Amino acid sequence: MGTVYITQPDAFIGKIDERLNVKANKQTLLDVPLLKVDGVVVLGRATISPAALTELLERQIPLSFLTGTGRYLGRLEPGLSKNIFVRSAQWQAAGESEKAVQVVRGCVRGKLKNYRNLLMRSQRENPSLSLQPAITRLEQAIAPISKTASIASLRGLEGSGSAAYFGCFGQLIRAEGFQFNARRRRPPTDPVNALLSFGYSLLAHDLQSAIAIVGFDPYLGYLHTERYGRPSLALDLMEEFRPLVVDAVVLAALNKRSLTPNDFTCEPLSQAVSLTKDGLHTFLRLYEQKKQSKFKHPVLGQQRTYQEAFETQARLLAKFLLGQTEQYPPLILK
Repeated sequence: MGTVYITQPDAFIGKIDERLNVKANKQTLLDVPLLKVDGVVVLGRATISPAALTELLERQIPLSFLTGTGRYLGRLEPGLSKNIFVRSAQWQAAGESEKAVQVVRGCVRGKLKNYRNLLMRSQRENPSLSLQPAITRLEQAIAPISKTASIASLRGLEGSGSAAYFGCFGQLIRAEGFQFNARRRRPPTDPVNALLSFGYSLLAHDLQSAIAIVGFDPYLGYLHTERYGRPSLALDLMEEFRPLVVDAVVLAALNKRSLTPNDFTCEPLSQAVSLTKDGLHTFLRLYEQKKQSKFKHPVLGQQRTYQEAFETQARLLAKFLLGQTEQYPPLILK
């Protein structure tokens, strides 16, 4: 089952025996064994019973709250893992330590190489595209990573590579009625940006759940600076998964016509674009399917789903910070 998404306005989330039960307007929308639930995400307004809350906490199932447009509000999750050794190693590496620099190198390298590989694959599949200038700029940003000893400089390389990638992202969209000119976040003012922002919110929920399982403090990161309430470490680990999961789902949803311009709505005052109810259900289904798809993990040499890979990467990071491995290997797929 994976993650349960509650999108119905004013839904009631309850517990019946060992099952999670969701109702709205006196009708049952979902009835699923709690054993199969990895997480619960509420989009919009919903009410949850005390019994269901207690059960989620006891089973260590995180509950996240997002607005209807996908903006993260907060989450309820069990107490910190008992693995104090992981958090101790995480805090000891804080700042501009050699380990922190190594982690940031891995995060930036993973993100930019996955960006480059996505563009190279798209160029091979469609030679008429003009992606080579962006690929070259990405390679120029990737080349000095291993020799860069400043986290601020690594952030600069990440920013340069991301600018090159999103500068040509619009070329990857072949569906009529959609265009992408630049990355716009607050608020997203076109359907493509709306999908990217929403997908990244879902991805952040999944990565925060994974690092909590391993025992990390989600608010202390290395690439992302400390900010009140921001799960910086989850955002660090999320970087390498952006193109692999969210960007891939967005491009497939648009290019395969799973979503059309009719699946989006625009607020008249803010010009913020968001998914309609039907469009939201479609995108959540595609995102969940992507998370459950399998690939061969390049480090472990074993089949993994992306859902499993979230936790796998968190555990590889823990091994590095604990001194059990020499470096953190980001997930890079061709």
